[in-house]
Amino acid sequence: MPKLWNETIDAHRAAVREAILDTTAKLVAQGGLRSVTMSQIAEQTGIGRATLYKYFSDVEAVLLAWHERQVTAHLQQLAAIGDQSGTAVERLKAVLEAYAGIARQRHGGELAALLHQGEHVTHAERHLHGMLQHLLAQAAEAGDLRSDVPPAELAQYCLHALTAAAALTSQTAVTRLVTVTLDGLRPVP
Repeated sequence: MPKLWNETIDAHRAAVREAILDTTAKLVAQGGLRSVTMSQIAEQTGIGRATLYKYFSDVEAVLLAWHERQVTAHLQQLAAIGDQSGTAVERLKAVLEAYAGIARQRHGGELAALLHQGEHVTHAERHLHGMLQHLLAQAAEAGDLRSDVPPAELAQYCLHALTAAAALTSQTAVTRLVTVTLDGLRPVP
């Protein structure tokens, strides 16, 4: 087949896949993870169920693909924040605030726990840990954060501390949690 034909087919498949994931995102937002069905996805995407099954074997596969896309987007968002101008502490605070905000939006339950077990989550966590470790090392080198604890341990501390944001009910509480987390990173007099 000609190259143009292959590129056209690939672009079409990618567009249909993205439309399926966009619809899934809307359905999750409307009713939660457990409420999504293959029939709803197909109908609201504007495709037949047979077409949907060519892309995904079941709802769990669709949700996993949607979740992978979400995790990738969050990681890109956090990396962009970490790359902004400012001191290492300012960038770290911005990343921690954004991460806590993302943690607060997590869906709970058995299905959410299943989605968070994927290799894509492990990869994202390693990447995020490295990003935080780098910012922490820069801030410690500048004398703005403690240097008596290795940056890798401090990054782990931050990630674990901020998972508590999932249970918080207000942005004010999230901001307080970030402040307390950052206070634990300050140099010991």
